[in-house]
Amino acid sequence: MLHPLNTPLGRFGIDTSEDGAQRCTASIPVHGLANPLTGLPSVAPLAMLVDHLGGLVNHNRRGPGEWTVSSELSLELTPGAAAVIAASPDAPIVGQSRPLGSKDRGALAWCELRANDVVIATATVRSFYISVPADLASWPDQSTGSLPGTTLAALMAVEVGETGGAATVLMQTADPVLNNSVGMVHGGVSSMGLELVGSAALNAGAPDTPLKTASLRVNFVRPFHGGADAHYLAKPVHAGRSSGVAEARAVGHDGRVALLARLTAYR
Repeated sequence: MLHPLNTPLGRFGIDTSEDGAQRCTASIPVHGLANPLTGLPSVAPLAMLVDHLGGLVNHNRRGPGEWTVSSELSLELTPGAAAVIAASPDAPIVGQSRPLGSKDRGALAWCELRANDVVIATATVRSFYISVPADLASWPDQSTGSLPGTTLAALMAVEVGETGGAATVLMQTADPVLNNSVGMVHGGVSSMGLELVGSAALNAGAPDTPLKTASLRVNFVRPFHGGADAHYLAKPVHAGRSSGVAEARAVGHDGRVALLARLTAYR
């Protein structure tokens, strides 16, 4: 099932083929999507797929009157993931999620991602259950309008930000299409933003021998809203010849940190 273009899932071309409490399957195209900060091919869309798949299988296990809020996302890529993706430019990334353990006040989902039937990543998404929000908005059933462009920056509605220090910044402009049903930036979109700035922070000045993302760990602290001064910010913690670690955060239009992340990369 392809989703309407005026939803976060539809904008990024996610196709959900299986939607259940014990297994969910979906795919996302990644060909031609580059990091707007480096110009290099990006694996950030994998975080969008993971957030959807893991969150969906957790959401499908909710009880009467319950809703889900994601609290953690963890993505682990194989050493050759980027090469496998590059070797199959026309093939979407296909993912499958399953419940991991029992459900109580929270739930944990496990995901596996494949490119051309080769496993390139595993991931987990942790969610907790709340009462159904009173101001819950329903997603549209039919698409209106058109895509804003074909670049990752256009799809995410992000702009390269200016900084006077060593940090790497992307500004998250307001775009209602990128919001989830509770009116905040979709968790997959914000996770992508964190991967983009984290990867760019580690690869500043080294476009010919880039460090490739190996893991991304995201904590969702509070709702993240775009617009005004909302942005993604990353700084390198360690940038060596063979590996690097960056810390990233998403700061909302209210100036408060909404998401925290740590990205590890290897040459």
